[in-house]
Amino acid sequence: MLALVTFIAFTAFVAAVAYWKTKDDQMDSSDAYFLGGRSLTAWVIAGSLMLTNLSTEHLVGLNADAFNHTIAVMAWETTAALAMVVTALYFLPKYLKSGLTTIPEFLANRFDEQTRIIASLLFLFSYVVAILPVVLLFGATGLESLFDVSANFGISQRAATWMMVWGVGTLGSLYAIFGGLKAVAISDTVNGIGFLVAGLLVPVLALMVVGDGDMWTGLQQVYSEEQPKFDITGDEPGSFLPFGVLFTGMIVNQIFFWCTNQSIVQRALGARDLAEGQKGVLIAACFKLVGPFIIVLPGVIAFHMFKNELAPEDYLLAYPMLVKTVLPEALVGFFAAVMVGAVLSTFNSVLNSSATLFSQGIYRGILNPSADGPAMVRSGRYCSVALALAAMAFAPLIDTSGSLFNYLQKINATFFGPMLAVILLGMTTRYVSARAAKVGMILGPIIFYLLVFAFGDSVQAFFQHLLGTTDEIHFLHFLALVFVVTTLLMVVISKLYPATRHYEEVYTRDVDITPWPHARKAGAAISIVTILFYVLLAQ
Repeated sequence: MLALVTFIAFTAFVAAVAYWKTKDDQMDSSDAYFLGGRSLTAWVIAGSLMLTNLSTEHLVGLNADAFNHTIAVMAWETTAALAMVVTALYFLPKYLKSGLTTIPEFLANRFDEQTRIIASLLFLFSYVVAILPVVLLFGATGLESLFDVSANFGISQRAATWMMVWGVGTLGSLYAIFGGLKAVAISDTVNGIGFLVAGLLVPVLALMVVGDGDMWTGLQQVYSEEQPKFDITGDEPGSFLPFGVLFTGMIVNQIFFWCTNQSIVQRALGARDLAEGQKGVLIAACFKLVGPFIIVLPGVIAFHMFKNELAPEDYLLAYPMLVKTVLPEALVGFFAAVMVGAVLSTFNSVLNSSATLFSQGIYRGILNPSADGPAMVRSGRYCSVALALAAMAFAPLIDTSGSLFNYLQKINATFFGPMLAVILLGMTTRYVSARAAKVGMILGPIIFYLLVFAFGDSVQAFFQHLLGTTDEIHFLHFLALVFVVTTLLMVVISKLYPATRHYEEVYTRDVDITPWPHARKAGAAISIVTILFYVLLAQ
């Protein structure tokens, strides 16, 4: 009963704060609804960035991967901090200077309207297929494994999954549909504080259990007895995340996701000014460096505690078992509310970004070019309703076998490399043509799909023979390969069919772009700490 009370209390508190902060806002313009009226401050941006990214697939999935492998999987978090420094110092000033609402809007300015439409459709397709239903499903399965929802309610696991998918999806939709970006960002911030507190409590309490009440003794014991697990280079046969990918596909993945992905950068695009935006992104980067203690270290502790109880194929039970073992009953409801909040935050953030892409790129670009502010907002809301219903209906039908985190990353990588190639060449060159951009965005994902999915076994065999190895070639290497191929393809096409329009950056003066004076120093400090992780933990 106490768990239910704390669950309802924290969930209601988040909703009350979001309502109180947005009840007087007028949602009758695109900027107000899609960018929070360009009024977001640093801490709101930081909290929203963190919770848009983190969810149960990280807590359960990455900790499970650490249980089965090594802490090398923390590269998904640590290298993200480096990409966020690049966002703060290079990409964000360009975005705010141009007054952008979406990334495809930049492509329209740089190339043409057709390029914007193709990019918007690709973003929407990746969100609808890979993120919205997957977040709901993995959220539901994660909550089931953590809190035995089916047993507590006396229903089947399938019924519990449907109940949680529709419950979380409906609640998340309300934030995105009626509150716009500001309500989403504020709820993300409050949930983010809860996520940090609850997430850090688990390893602290677990280490105290190992060390008979002394956390430091527990950490020393885990490190000394499980030292191979602490090799951050992933130096193991057939490594799950080999060190080499940090210099190939991981770079492409992180730069796309943190520098150019609409669902992420939209939080920074809503900044009150450049200084607040840079501070927000860099604060979130600091949180990313804390992330391994929440979504990787518990997996190693679980290995130390349960390696004789859990078989390798049961690795997804590692984090739930750890939570059930160390968490006091009084905190169970709060922890459940935080987990639901994490799923909500990712779902409603992506839903809001999807609505923005549809309204700006499809509705005004194709269906109603003369649409005013209220019409744009209505179209965004209709889009959110449709996508939310589709995601909730489709989510329980997805196959959940295999690594939760890798599944998401593979699907996303289909689009990441080609899209990043188009955006970067658009920003850094003048001669790449619109025709080349369109060919790159269409052929690039097809090439990745053929290499990794359609003919994956044959491609693996070819490259293993070519490189003289029996280890599987990691999909991140193929991501880098597709990025390079797409880039070269665009360069060749632009030579054959040169650009016919001249592009000049325009300062719209929508926001103050005076940079934060300490941005470069903060970025350098974050970069040094990230590198130290690898220097100190390499074996």
